[in-house]
Amino acid sequence: MTPLGFDEAFARMRDAISPLGSEVVALEQALGRVASEPIAARLTMPRQDVSAMDGYAMREADASDIPFRLPVCGEIAAGAAPGAVLCDGAMARIYTGAPLPASADLVIMQENVARHGDHATVERAFGPGRHIRKAGSDFMIGDEMIAAGQMLSWKALTTIAGADVAEAKVYKQPRVAILATGDELALPGTARAQSGKIPESVSYGVRAFVDLYGGKTVWRQSVPDSPDLLRAAARSAVEISDLVIVIGGASVGERDYSRAIFDEDLEYVFPKVAIKPGKPVWMARSAGRWVLGLPGNPTAALVTARLFLGPLLAGLTGRDPSALLEFSSMELMSELPATKGRESFVRGQRVGHGVRALAKQDSSNQSVLARADVLIRRPPDDPARAPGETVSVLDF
Repeated sequence: MTPLGFDEAFARMRDAISPLGSEVVALEQALGRVASEPIAARLTMPRQDVSAMDGYAMREADASDIPFRLPVCGEIAAGAAPGAVLCDGAMARIYTGAPLPASADLVIMQENVARHGDHATVERAFGPGRHIRKAGSDFMIGDEMIAAGQMLSWKALTTIAGADVAEAKVYKQPRVAILATGDELALPGTARAQSGKIPESVSYGVRAFVDLYGGKTVWRQSVPDSPDLLRAAARSAVEISDLVIVIGGASVGERDYSRAIFDEDLEYVFPKVAIKPGKPVWMARSAGRWVLGLPGNPTAALVTARLFLGPLLAGLTGRDPSALLEFSSMELMSELPATKGRESFVRGQRVGHGVRALAKQDSSNQSVLARADVLIRRPPDDPARAPGETVSVLDF
C-alpha cells in the first residue's frame, strides 16, 4: 500500500465525508452543535416601544426651561402589559424594559430628576437622547437569527433563546467507539506492578479530543493482540457507532492486526500517509461505518488525530473540515535541522511572538505533549532552518 501525500489524503477524506443527519435538541443540549437549518425569530424584539433606562416617561412638549416640575402619574415596570396612558401634563415613573405609555416620546434618566412625593423636578439637562428602544429595533418576527452551518456557541444560544426559540435542529453527533490494541497495555495506575506492561494512555487523549471536537464517545476498550478478541471487539464497535477509531496495530508486523479485524472488507479512503510522525494512519469504510486507524505511538497518534480526526469530526457534524486545518505563519525562534524524506509535523511551543521546536521529537515521547501547542509543518526534504525564518504552524 503506497502512502499518499498529506494534502491528497486530506482531500480524499474531505470529499468522502458528509454530515450524519439532523435531530432536534433542547437548547440545554445544543452547545457546540451545528445548526442544520436556519433558526428564525418567533417574535419581534422589542415587542413594543420600551424604555432603555430607569427614569421618567413624558411628552417632550411638556418640557420647559430647566428646572421644571411635573406631577408623577403612575408607575410602569418591565413585564407590564402595554397600553398604559400617560396623564395630561404629567410624567410616569418607568423602568428599563417597561413598555412606553401612549403619547410619551421621551424618557429622562432618573439621575437627572429629583422626586418629591407625587411630583418630580428635572434638575439637569437631559441631552438629545430619548432613551427609547423602538419596537423591532433588535429584530422582527421571521428574521434569520442563526444561519445553517453555524456552530451554536454560548452567545448563539443567548440569541436563540431571546428569539423565543426553545430548541434547535442540529446535525447529529457521531457516536465514536475507541479500540486500543496491544499486549503490552495496562490500565493507568496498574502498569508499574506488571512486568513488561506500559500504561495505555492514547485512548484517554483521543476520547477527550473526540468530546472537544463534537463527537460522542459511546465505547472505549483496550484489547490484547489476539485476532479473535480484536474481531469480537471490532464487531461490537461497529454495531454501536458511526466512527470506529483503532489505535495501534497498523504497521506491517506479524502482530499488527487492526486492518484485518473487521467482518467486511475495508474500502480505503487512504491506506497510509507519507508524514512523520504518523505514517501508519489510515481511513476506510466497513459495514457502512467510518474507521480511522491511528498509530500506537502516543505522539504519532495525537498528531494524526489533530490532522485527520479533527477535520473528520468536523465534516460529520456539519462543519467545514478545511477550517480545522488553517495554518498560519510564525517566526522561528530556534534552529531546525534538515529533514529527509517525508513531510514532517514538528511539535512546538509558542514563545512571545514566535515559535520554537521542542527538544524531544520521537513519535513515542509523551513528556512534551502537554507543553506542545503548535505543529510546525515542514515539507519533504526541507533544508535546515535558522531562527528568524518564517514557518507554517497549526494549533495543536
